[in-house]
Amino acid sequence: MHSESRLRLGINIDHVATVRNARGGAYPDPLRAAQIAEAAGADGITAHLREDRRHISDADIDGLMEVLTVPLNFEMAATDEMQQIALRHKPHAVCIVPEKREERTTEGGLEVAREENKLAHFIAPLREAGCRVSIFIAADRRQIEAAQRIGAEIVELHTGAYCDAHAEGRFTDRDRELASLREMSTFADSLGLEVHAGHGLTYGCVQPIAALPEVRELNIGHFLIGEAIFLGLHPAIVKMRAQMDEARA
Repeated sequence: MHSESRLRLGINIDHVATVRNARGGAYPDPLRAAQIAEAAGADGITAHLREDRRHISDADIDGLMEVLTVPLNFEMAATDEMQQIALRHKPHAVCIVPEKREERTTEGGLEVAREENKLAHFIAPLREAGCRVSIFIAADRRQIEAAQRIGAEIVELHTGAYCDAHAEGRFTDRDRELASLREMSTFADSLGLEVHAGHGLTYGCVQPIAALPEVRELNIGHFLIGEAIFLGLHPAIVKMRAQMDEARA
């Protein structure tokens, strides 16, 4: 239903803030990273304001809303505090993600089916405020159906298991995860949902995901911030953009 030739790239700048916060100063500046990402061809910037503020801060969100010329995708847990922050800023998009204080990073998709009524009420004011609402979920038919029922416009499929299997050389598992992502991206698209994907994507595993015709946006962060140490942020993003474009050629 919704396929387009050029795949959008969202750059997650959370871990620029992680490095900054390690010393408690102001450097490196996530806003500067966002501007470099824009110049390198990013179609959007993603930032996750966590409950514990372990990386992105409230001031970072304030600054991003002022300086960005590409859309901000505001990742957030389904809490009253985050809803109020999103309603104050009205970013282009909000992506609802699961969040546990003890986790290192987002470990899995949101459990939508069990929390359907709560989440439907949670996202309604965000949609009314003009934010595009995305739900970060596993490539699972039940979760996709629930996301559609609660009124989400977008599902972002969690690619972590696929990426981990590739990195660990478990190629049978990798191929099974890829087949599931392919099937569920087609299914979500058939329900009228826009399909995004992300988590753990690298130069080595991005192309099979980028080649999925229903996927319209990839959100990539940690790997590119890591590569920026060796290549520089602009060249690292340009290289990823080239990999994605080649997969869609």
